[in-house]
Amino acid sequence: METPPDDVQRFREEYRSSHIGRFYRGWLHFSFTTLGCLLTIGFAISRIDDVLWHQWLTIPATFFLANAVEYAGHKNAMHRPVRGLTLVFRRHTLQHHHFYTHDAMAAESSRDFHMTLFPPVLLLFFLGAIAAPIGAALFLFVSANAGWLFLANAMGYFLLYEWLHFSYHLHPDSRVGRLWPVRVLRRHHTAHHDKALMGRWNFNITFPICDALLGTTHASSRSPTGNAIEEGQHLRP
Repeated sequence: METPPDDVQRFREEYRSSHIGRFYRGWLHFSFTTLGCLLTIGFAISRIDDVLWHQWLTIPATFFLANAVEYAGHKNAMHRPVRGLTLVFRRHTLQHHHFYTHDAMAAESSRDFHMTLFPPVLLLFFLGAIAAPIGAALFLFVSANAGWLFLANAMGYFLLYEWLHFSYHLHPDSRVGRLWPVRVLRRHHTAHHDKALMGRWNFNITFPICDALLGTTHASSRSPTGNAIEEGQHLRP
C-alpha cells in the first residue's frame, strides 16, 4: 500500500471528514454508475434494427467526438475557472488533484471512490442533457439507427471513462492494476497528476489520441518503464 506524503494525507483526512457522508458506500457508487450505463446501452442496442453500412460510421464518429470532448473539457473547465462551471474546476483541480498526486495515486479504501468517480447526478446530467438530446436530433434528422447507435456509444464511452479512471486510482499491484493496458494508461494519467505538469500535459483520460495529435503528451508517458513516475520522483517538462 502506498504511503501518501504528509500534506496529501492531511488533505485526504480533511476531505473525508467534510465531504464524504457517513452513509456513503464506494462500491454502491461504482455499481450505480455501471448499472445505469449498461441498462441505457442495452436499451439503445435493443432498438437498433437493420443497420445500413453507412450508419455504422456513427460508432467511430461518436468515439472520436467523445475523445475530443474529454480532452477539451479536461484541459479547460477542469483546469481553468470558467464562468458557470467553477464547481467543476474546484472539484477537479482543487480537490481531485490534491487528494491524488503523482506519488500517491491509489485509493486507500472504497470510501475514497467518492473522489475518483463522477457524482451520480452527473450520470443523469450526461444522459438527460447531452447524450439523449443529441441522440434524439440524430433520430429525427438522420435516422433512428444513428440516434440509437449514438446513445449506446456515448454512454459506453462515459462508462469506459469511469472504469479506466477508476482503475488508475487502484493500487498498481491489484489484480486490475497489474493489467498491461491499465499500467500503460495509468502512467499517462500519473504524469498528469504531477502538479507541475497538470496544466499543460496529458489531458486525455481514456486513450491519449488528442494528446498525441495536439502535442500535449509529456515525454515521461512514453517511457517504456515509467520508473521516474513509479518511484514517485518529481517530473519536469
